[in-house]
Amino acid sequence: MRWTAAGVRRHLLPGRAATPAASVALVASVVLMALTASAALAGSVTWTTWASDHPTAPVGPEPASGSGSGSGEEDPPVPAVGRVWPVGVRPGVLRGWDPPATVYGPGHRGVDLSAPPGAQVRAVAAGRVFFAGPVAGRGVVSIELSGTGEPPLRTTYEPVRASVKQGDEVTAGAVVGTVEATGRHCEGPCIHWGLLRGKTYLNPLLLLPSWLLNGPTRLLPVLGVPLP
Repeated sequence: MRWTAAGVRRHLLPGRAATPAASVALVASVVLMALTASAALAGSVTWTTWASDHPTAPVGPEPASGSGSGSGEEDPPVPAVGRVWPVGVRPGVLRGWDPPATVYGPGHRGVDLSAPPGAQVRAVAAGRVFFAGPVAGRGVVSIELSGTGEPPLRTTYEPVRASVKQGDEVTAGAVVGTVEATGRHCEGPCIHWGLLRGKTYLNPLLLLPSWLLNGPTRLLPVLGVPLP
């Protein structure tokens, strides 16, 4: 049955002319009685007890959306824990960090460093070898860095002939392999150095403190000042 204000007046107030205010109050009373009856039929069933029988039901406010990790918190910044360059003393950067605009878009998900075949490849910071072996015909070494948050940061080096194995603990500066003469990733001999947190690629140069990026501090002579 479909109820209207006019129908309610005819059924409950026969022979009486109700004012608009009275009609509104009457309809509200009918709705309240219907809700009360429904609650009485439900008995002791409450939202809490119903939700307990339906685990997928929301039992509170939805959690705030996070920034990729789903934790509701921003991903921790990249700490400058590096103590050495992966190769050489201060290698040339043949190609820098150029993150793609989309997941599968063009870009450069790391840094290419000038390095001749056979050059030693070192761990930039202390950690544990996450992976060491061939990937698509090129040797790859990946190291999970200690004390870099959750999930921890991972550095990758390729192409590398690994001298370590998965699970090995390494210190900063420890040799983890040598540069392989495989592929033509760069215009000249190089090593590709990458950095990830989970599945997100980051700029590996952020691992290096300023004194490594800019080189050692040099004292220049001061001219025109008398000695004490």
